[in-house]
Amino acid sequence: MKDQIVEWAKELQSLAQAGLFYGKDEFDRERYQRIREISAEMMAHRTGLPAGRVQDLFCNETGYQTPKVDTRAAIFHEGKILLVQEKDGNWSLPGGWCEYNLSPAESTVKEAREEAGLDVAVQRLIAVQDREKHNQPPYAYGVVKIFYLCKPLGGSFAPNLETIQSGYFALEELPPLAEAKCTEEQIRMCFQAYRAEHWRVPFD
Repeated sequence: MKDQIVEWAKELQSLAQAGLFYGKDEFDRERYQRIREISAEMMAHRTGLPAGRVQDLFCNETGYQTPKVDTRAAIFHEGKILLVQEKDGNWSLPGGWCEYNLSPAESTVKEAREEAGLDVAVQRLIAVQDREKHNQPPYAYGVVKIFYLCKPLGGSFAPNLETIQSGYFALEELPPLAEAKCTEEQIRMCFQAYRAEHWRVPFD
């Protein structure tokens, strides 16, 4: 269930950001800035996050507000899926934010190399999702999640800034998941796409 206070704060932030970008009157811009500050204060109060952290996540962009793009690589070997373990102990599909100068597929290849140490080839689009509909907790901004089926070409894991180990898992033996990034339902979807001869891409 959505937290209505969080949703109102997100809408206020979006309106304020657009007003700051398009507004010309200096007094109106001051008002938009204050609305933006209030929205961040609401989010900090509701989530318990430090105010500075909320400002960084919530109020650091200019222009018309649009969702961020997150990509995830579903890499299979002998019927098992590759997961990487993050520093907090939870596991996730390799992935992350899409780079401004890379396509979503290129970003997926990059993230697989950085987080799992693997060179991969993107084979198939699995799904395009609105994160708000599938993952918890809610974020202070919109996110579009793109899942790709990838073929491993070579390489091996090395500890890095983001992950501490990797491993292949059957669906019935999944470790604790970083559900803010990928859920069991999303991994199950990746297995279905891997096994399907003809996959119909679900999208939100």
